[in-house]
Amino acid sequence: MVNFNGDIVAKNSFFLNQENRGLRYGDALFETIRAVNGEVFLWEDHYLRLMASMRILRMEIPMNFTFEFLKDQIIKTVTANGLEKSPSRVRLTVFRKDGGLYMPETREVSYIIEAKELATPFYTFNDNAYEVELFKDFTVNSDMLSTLKTSNKLVNVLANIYAKENDYVNCLLINNAKQIVEATNGNIFLVKNNIVKTPPLSDGCLNGIIRKKLIEILKKNEAYQLEEASISPFDLQKADELFITNTVMGIQSITKYRKKQFENTLAKDLIGKLNMAVRLEQTKSN
Repeated sequence: MVNFNGDIVAKNSFFLNQENRGLRYGDALFETIRAVNGEVFLWEDHYLRLMASMRILRMEIPMNFTFEFLKDQIIKTVTANGLEKSPSRVRLTVFRKDGGLYMPETREVSYIIEAKELATPFYTFNDNAYEVELFKDFTVNSDMLSTLKTSNKLVNVLANIYAKENDYVNCLLINNAKQIVEATNGNIFLVKNNIVKTPPLSDGCLNGIIRKKLIEILKKNEAYQLEEASISPFDLQKADELFITNTVMGIQSITKYRKKQFENTLAKDLIGKLNMAVRLEQTKSN
C-alpha cells in the first residue's frame, strides 16, 4: 500500500499517468527515512531539508505541508503496510503536478509515501568485503542542484551498473574538477591519522542527514580533527579508512580500493555513537 496525496491505495493501482513530471523531467524530490515502531527518526532534519529543497526548486509548498501533517501521513502509511511495530524504510516523493513541457503549468505539488520493512531497528556494523572503484564515465556538477535529493540520478544509476558489470560493490563519483564527491548511495568520509575529511557541499555532494549527524559527533571528539575539504583520487590511496553514510544503512566501511586495503576502527566506534545520537534526538522530539 502507498499513500498518494493522503489516500491509501494499492501499490499496483494506476494513480499516476504518462504526464507525471517526475517521470518526464525528473521534476521531483524525495526523502528516504527510517521509521521504527511507529516513530519517524530524524524527522526534523528530513522535513527542513525537504522544505528548503522545494523552495530552491520553486515548488509551491501547500499550506497543509506542516511538520505534523507529513509526519502523520508517514505513520499512516507505515500502519497501512502493517509495519507500525517494525523498522521500516520510508520514501516520501514530492513532484510538481501534471501539465506543461519544460515550463510547468503549475507549481503545485503531489506526493507519494511508500514503506518497506527493514531488517533491524538500529544501525549495525557490516564488516563484509566492500570493494569500490571510481566511476569516470560521467561526473557530478559542483552546484547546488547536486546537493539536493532530486529524482535526477542517472549518474548514480549508471555507476551502479558499472559496478555490477565489473564485480565491485559500489562506485565513487567525481565532479568536473575530478574530486571525489560521494558514493552512489551516500556521502563519503576519509580518515588519515587523526584527520577525518568529507567533501564540502560546494563540491556537489548530497546534503546528507547522516553526514550532518556525524559531523556533529566528530566535532565533539577530541581524538579527531574534522575537515570539510575536497578529496582527490590520490588521497584515497593514502587513507587509513574510508566509509559511506546514508539514512538507511548508517555507516558502511569500504574495505578495498584498487590495491589499497582499509581499516574500520573509526567506523565501528561511530556506529554506536550514531545510534545513541539518533535515539537521544528521538527522545527529545517526543
